[in-house]
Amino acid sequence: MSSTENSPELNTEAAEPSDDIEVLGEGVPPGKKARHFWPTVGRIAGLFRGHRSRMILVTAFITGSVVLAVLAPQYLGRATDVVFAGVLQRDLPADSTQEQVVNDLRDQGQNSLADVFSTMDLVPGAGIDFQRLGMIILLVLAMYAGSSVLQWAQGYLLNKISVVIIRDLRKQVEDKIHRLPLSYFDTRRRGEVMSRVTNDVDNVQTTLQQTFSTLLESTMRVIGIVIMMFILSWQLALVALVALPLSAVAAGVVGSRAQKHFGQQWAATGALNGQIEEDFSGHRLVTIFGRQEAMAEQFDERNAELYDAAFKAQFVSGTIMPIMQFISWLSYVGIAVVGGLRVVSGQMTLGAATAFIQYSREFTQPLSQVAGMATQLQSGVASAERVFELLDADEQNPDPATATLPERTEGRVEFQDVSFSYAADEPLIQNLSFEAHPGHTVAIVGPTGAGKTTLVNLVMRFYELNSGRITLDDTDITTMTRGQLRSRVGMVLQDAWLFEGTIRENIRYGRLDATDQEVEAAAVATSVDRFVRSLPEGYDTVIEDDGGNVSAGERQLITIARAFLAAPALLILDEATSSVDTRTEVAVQKAMAALREGRTSFVIAHRLSTIRDADTILVMEQGRIVEQGDHESLLAARGPYWELYRSQFKGGTV
Repeated sequence: MSSTENSPELNTEAAEPSDDIEVLGEGVPPGKKARHFWPTVGRIAGLFRGHRSRMILVTAFITGSVVLAVLAPQYLGRATDVVFAGVLQRDLPADSTQEQVVNDLRDQGQNSLADVFSTMDLVPGAGIDFQRLGMIILLVLAMYAGSSVLQWAQGYLLNKISVVIIRDLRKQVEDKIHRLPLSYFDTRRRGEVMSRVTNDVDNVQTTLQQTFSTLLESTMRVIGIVIMMFILSWQLALVALVALPLSAVAAGVVGSRAQKHFGQQWAATGALNGQIEEDFSGHRLVTIFGRQEAMAEQFDERNAELYDAAFKAQFVSGTIMPIMQFISWLSYVGIAVVGGLRVVSGQMTLGAATAFIQYSREFTQPLSQVAGMATQLQSGVASAERVFELLDADEQNPDPATATLPERTEGRVEFQDVSFSYAADEPLIQNLSFEAHPGHTVAIVGPTGAGKTTLVNLVMRFYELNSGRITLDDTDITTMTRGQLRSRVGMVLQDAWLFEGTIRENIRYGRLDATDQEVEAAAVATSVDRFVRSLPEGYDTVIEDDGGNVSAGERQLITIARAFLAAPALLILDEATSSVDTRTEVAVQKAMAALREGRTSFVIAHRLSTIRDADTILVMEQGRIVEQGDHESLLAARGPYWELYRSQFKGGTV
């Protein structure tokens, strides 16, 4: 809004939101981890609800990929047995049998070697069966190739699903922002809100793309490997599974600590973004008052907070992988020792032992991946909770749209016993009643904090009344949609905001279906055409991001032309001439006079010279109308208006 004099949330230092509001938006102290971790995880999973068929296909691809990858080591073990048996049997007498060889070894006292031979499929004197070996190797290669193809397919499909989900989530956030009441933004820094819309949503996208498939694939791989290990040797499987509870304890203890620090990291990110946004938005003011060092110190402080939180989050989460790796090494040592004993005792073949060792190594890999994904999951859940809190924020009261206004309204506005306050314990406007007649100009004056801007905010339904009602042409404004109401109101604000685009596009923003001729006619009527013709590109001149290639007065004239083009029935001018020079003010006053003709106009002004011709002047103090009348009658009354006028034109101070 153009003036923030009446909103306690927006006033100077008091405007800064508390840390409770700034971090998570609902009174959550900074540094807390996600307050509802599992419900948030469930809500993230709910984002996939509209993609069930594709997710079933993704799950099928992952399952197929895991099954092929899990079966392959067993066949490699068989290949090892073929090679090992071939090496041993080629030196054995060709006319003997396996049973005879084993008995001869036992007779010679070589019982361990006899046990090994007894577990093998030997053909004495035959050598290595290269045909069988080749078939096994080709089968294993086909399994790994099929697993890779299925893994690529699920990754491609899941990435497509994730991009669609995030696109829809961004749309939900954008739509939500337009449904939020002005009070929501009054109590939060713009940088903090922007951080949720950009950084947090991006982090959720990363989590969806990387975490889901990895967790699902790793979980299924662990299950498949465990099954295969029990098939090969339940004794070795028990040794390998000792790593599970140890890993779970490590991940749980370290993960809970990491989650807390990730919450701090994203809260600090939002605070730093708010600081950066303020630095850039108020750069000129900071420079004027020489506050660069102070702003730099504040930036360094918040940057240090972000560094500290990010370092702790990464350090703590980074310890998960080394711990998991150490546990896997312990398990590997146990498997190697016990497996070797079982081979030499003839309780399992060398190929089975080799396959089991490979399974044990692959068993720790998905566990490590799950532990690694826990870091990303914790960060993503913290961001998702912040996004969901924005989506769950209380919206404006719904529009009942029970009234139907004619296409053209007269513009009669009446306040009937209106009361309003920003905070329940701080009343502002109480029992206010007055009427603005069609086509009249109503000027609103008074000291800062008197309630001037609040008055027009209530007309626009930026805030809802505590009691009483406001009518437009005898129709309660709460019985029409905000769109219906605001389509009949034009506003020219003290802060002349222009969008990045051409001057023609900025004027046309007042009525998007306006022709170029109508745009230029509005520009002529509001003195915009006078300076636009001197620009090399004319109406096609592109306004820079901050409007720096046009002066403050020219920006204001463009906003007036925009309102002129909209042709509203009701006009609100909030300090519209405060940013223009005296010479430009003459042109602006002339343009506004044409703009106000035939329309009900509310003019908020501090410079009393700009409202002398107003039909009615309302003098407000502490939310009450203490005086009303025209310029001459109020001067003659020698009351509050006379005091204000004298302070401006006789050397006093306001």
